[in-house]
Amino acid sequence: MPRTARDEGVLVIGLGRFGAAIALTLEKLGTQVLAIDTDPDLVQKYSGQLTHVVRADATQPEVLEQVGAGDFRIAVVGVGTSIESSVLIATNLVDLGKPVIWAKAISPAHGRILQRIGAHHVVYPEADAGKRVAHLVNGRLMDFIEFDDDFAIVKMRPPREVQGMTLADSDIRQRFGVTVVGVKSPGKDFTYAVPETMVAAHDLLIVSGRTGQIEKFSQRA
Repeated sequence: MPRTARDEGVLVIGLGRFGAAIALTLEKLGTQVLAIDTDPDLVQKYSGQLTHVVRADATQPEVLEQVGAGDFRIAVVGVGTSIESSVLIATNLVDLGKPVIWAKAISPAHGRILQRIGAHHVVYPEADAGKRVAHLVNGRLMDFIEFDDDFAIVKMRPPREVQGMTLADSDIRQRFGVTVVGVKSPGKDFTYAVPETMVAAHDLLIVSGRTGQIEKFSQRA
């Protein structure tokens, strides 16, 4: 991969489910990706799906230097099965100085170590997925994205008591503390919500607000 491409691209280390999903999605979005893994079977599997795949051991500093890891603007550490390998790889990337490091953690202790050695962003994919599914299973929510400050954006069906009313008449923001951002009626595109927007039983709502308030709103009969 040319240096100019590396400078705008993303280095993904580890081609398990997490790393592979990131690498494949980034390429679909038009981002240059260099993927690294020690497993020859995974390298072979994704060599036909990713433009640049290398079999290499990123726990070795000289290997990262050889692939030009220091030229990438972002590096993703997707290794999770071995905490030792994850920490070594993250340490090597920190020593390089340049990449913004996103690292997968499998436990709070693992995450704290990654943060202390200098990883810029630590993610917990299993825990995050579990929380999201719990919210979806628990109520009327059809999709759920939660942010660090207990703020969420969800897709949901409208509670019965606001159906057949405009947003102004139902006064959702004042009564429930949440904001309807957009509405999708069957067969139509999503539109930004305005006070005159009418809410029907089969509509989909995009709602933002505090997680607890959204849960209470979604549980209304």
